[in-house]
Amino acid sequence: MKRILILCLTAALTACGGSGGAGAPGPNADDPCSNTNQKQFVLDVMLDWYLWNNLLPTNVDIDTFASPEDLLAFLAGFQPIDNFSRISDAAQEQAFFNEGEFEGYGFSSRFTDTNVLRIVRVFEDGPAWNIGIRRGQQIVRLNGRTIAEIEAAEGVGEVFDLPTLEFTMRNIDGSEFTATASQAVVTIDPVPQYRIIETGDGRRVGYVELYTFIRTANAQLDEAFNEFRLAGVNDVILDLRYNGGGLVSTADLLGDLLGGDQDSLVFSETRFNADRAADNNSTEFFERRGGSVSLSRLAVIASRGTASASELVTNSMEPYVQGGVGIIGDNTFGKPVGQSGFTFCEKILRPTTFQTVNAAGFGDYFDGIPVDCSVDDDLDFPVGANDDPNVVAALEYLASGGC
Repeated sequence: MKRILILCLTAALTACGGSGGAGAPGPNADDPCSNTNQKQFVLDVMLDWYLWNNLLPTNVDIDTFASPEDLLAFLAGFQPIDNFSRISDAAQEQAFFNEGEFEGYGFSSRFTDTNVLRIVRVFEDGPAWNIGIRRGQQIVRLNGRTIAEIEAAEGVGEVFDLPTLEFTMRNIDGSEFTATASQAVVTIDPVPQYRIIETGDGRRVGYVELYTFIRTANAQLDEAFNEFRLAGVNDVILDLRYNGGGLVSTADLLGDLLGGDQDSLVFSETRFNADRAADNNSTEFFERRGGSVSLSRLAVIASRGTASASELVTNSMEPYVQGGVGIIGDNTFGKPVGQSGFTFCEKILRPTTFQTVNAAGFGDYFDGIPVDCSVDDDLDFPVGANDDPNVVAALEYLASGGC
C-alpha cells in the first residue's frame, strides 16, 4: 500500500499535523480495535518500519502498557533524538493536510520576555482575526487573569484549550482592548503572500512566504513561480520562518519550481531502515515545470521553528544554486527524518521511518542548518514587508552574497 510521507515538526495540528496516509490494516481478530490488538499493531509496525528498529527490544510485554500511545512512547524512548513518532486522530489529520483545516482560535504566539506573550501569526477569518487580534500585539490577560498568574499555575497552553476565551490585548501603540472568541474551524492559507521585488540595481527578486507544506499549497506555488518565470526572476527569497514542515510531495514540487534546468538530476534521497531499504528507498529527481526558475542565489528566511520539509528543500537545493543558499534569521530546527502513516481504528500511527539526504549524500543536520545572516524576527514589522528586517537582510545577501 502507498504510504504518504511527511516531514513535520510536531503533532500539533496548528503547527503542521499529519497527512492521513494509508498503511497496513489493523490486526485480524474478532475485535481488531480492542486495546490489546491496537497495542500489538503498534509494536508490529515499530519493529518492522521504525527507522531505528535495531534499537528496539524484541521481548516487549504489551500487557504492561495502558494504551497504544503509552507503548509508542516507551518504544520511541530508545532513540533519544526521536520526539516525532506519534498517534493522531485520522479525521483531523486528513482535514489538515487535504484542506488546511484545524479547530482552534487561529493564531500563534511566543514569549519575547518573562511573561510577555506576543502574537506572531493570525489566520484571516479565524476567531482571533475576527475580534481584532493581529501580529505584534501582546496578550495581557486571558479570562481576566494575567499571563504571570497563568504561567505560575497551569500554563497558557492549558488555557488555550478552553472552548471560549476572553482576550485582553495590548496594541503596539500601547492601547488595549478586550474581546471574547470561541474556537472554530480555521482554514490555513499555506501561501499567505508572494510578490516580485524590484531592486535598486534593476534586478527582480521573487518573494514567497510558505507557511506549511499541504496539498492546498500546490496550486498557489505553481501560480507564484509562473509569475516569477515570466518576470525573469533568478533570485528568490523563500520565507519559511514559521514553517514546521508537512507533505514530502509538496516539498518535491517546490524543489522542481526552484530547480530550473536541473531536469532529471537528483533532488533528494529517502532512506529507510535496513529491513525496508531494498523495497522502499527512493530517489527524487528534479522535474522541469512551466514555472521552474533558474536560480543565481536563494535566500531562505528561517527560525528555530523551520523544520523537516522546509529543511529538506533547503538542504536539497544547496548543491545546485550557483551563488549559494543563504540562511537568514536563525539556525533551523534540525529534523532530517520523517514519518510514514499507518491507519488503524480511526487513528494514524506515524513512526519515524526514513531519513532524507541531498544529492551530495548529506543529511545529518540534527542540530539544524546553520544561519548565514543572523537577524531577529521583529514582531513590530509585518512579515514580508519592505522594512521587515529579515527581508532587508535577504535582499542584501542576494545582492552581495554577504550580510
